[in-house]
Amino acid sequence: MQIRDIKDFKAGKWAQQLEYKSFIPTFINQQWVLSDAKSQLLLSEADRLLGKLDAFSTLIPNVDFFIKMHITKEATVSSKLEGTQTSFEEALIKEEHINPEKRNDWQEVHNYINAINEAIKQLEKLPISNRLIKQTHKILLSGVRGKEKLPGEYRKSQNWIGSSLKDAIFVPPAHDEIYALMQDLELFTNAELTDNGIQVPHLIKIALIHYQFETIHPFLDGNGRMGRLLITLYLIDKKILQYPTLYLSYYFEKNRRSYYDKLMDVREKNALSAWLQFFLEGVIETAQDSIKTFENIIALRDKIERELLPALGKKQMDALELIKCLYREPIMDGSQIAERMNVHASTANRMINDFVNLGLLRELTGYKRNRIYIFEPYVKLF
Repeated sequence: MQIRDIKDFKAGKWAQQLEYKSFIPTFINQQWVLSDAKSQLLLSEADRLLGKLDAFSTLIPNVDFFIKMHITKEATVSSKLEGTQTSFEEALIKEEHINPEKRNDWQEVHNYINAINEAIKQLEKLPISNRLIKQTHKILLSGVRGKEKLPGEYRKSQNWIGSSLKDAIFVPPAHDEIYALMQDLELFTNAELTDNGIQVPHLIKIALIHYQFETIHPFLDGNGRMGRLLITLYLIDKKILQYPTLYLSYYFEKNRRSYYDKLMDVREKNALSAWLQFFLEGVIETAQDSIKTFENIIALRDKIERELLPALGKKQMDALELIKCLYREPIMDGSQIAERMNVHASTANRMINDFVNLGLLRELTGYKRNRIYIFEPYVKLF
């Protein structure tokens, strides 16, 4: 198999259609080597920090509580990149407490949460494949904006990025190119280190996969969310992370212009090395932030259990159970707390008052009835 250097990457070609040009990316299922020193150094640091992040996640008891928060934050930010306006706090609230005009956005965020959870579950029996991608996409677009745009099916017509096809910023390949391109992408995704001599470092590989997926743009809608979700799925599938603790959407959102420009520069200027460096810098920054979040969670948990709850005396054990509930659901109303704790409403209200006095809960609505409480010191960590 021919070995190609990343710096010599040729992204593809433009094809003249009736009144526009579409871009046909080159196949990527081949051997790639990384020769430039800057990318190699970034790759080494990114690998080191991912190992440290993974170790942290295995040391924290009940880590699934905290993973749920990471997933919710990712769902909120990734959806925000597509124009959804639900905030992180709103995503943590029950649907019945969301204003009716905001419920479609809320549902889009929760579709993302459901999609990533189901996809991770499916990885136990399916590789990352066209089948899994379609199944996950169907969940993403179920019952929300885009539900009429073939959820779970590759497009059968031309799409584009921009206000109109004539004035598009970018026109992906024609729909009859998608099958071959996505087959190539699937083969590359699952080519293990010994298969066909392909030896590409995992972080380089997923950066290239993300670029290629966004360039193919195989769906009529939801390509951005699906492409970002693929990053996490790849890290889990290849056992780089045991838990889904690294999400790049916040980094992409914070550097939105650079994110889109770097992807476009690959297509127009073959600038793959610059995209890879941007991607690796994102992994480094995001891993550092995630590690810091875990450190802060541990510090908060220790402060609560050693300094705050002992002040409640005999009520300490019940308070510890409430804390565990709040790690799972950090925004709840009084009836939810009573139900989770299996206690009478009056008992739940006394516990809520204790937690408010300790600075652990804050009331959100300002109402005298149907109050909603946030476990604020915890939510602020994300």
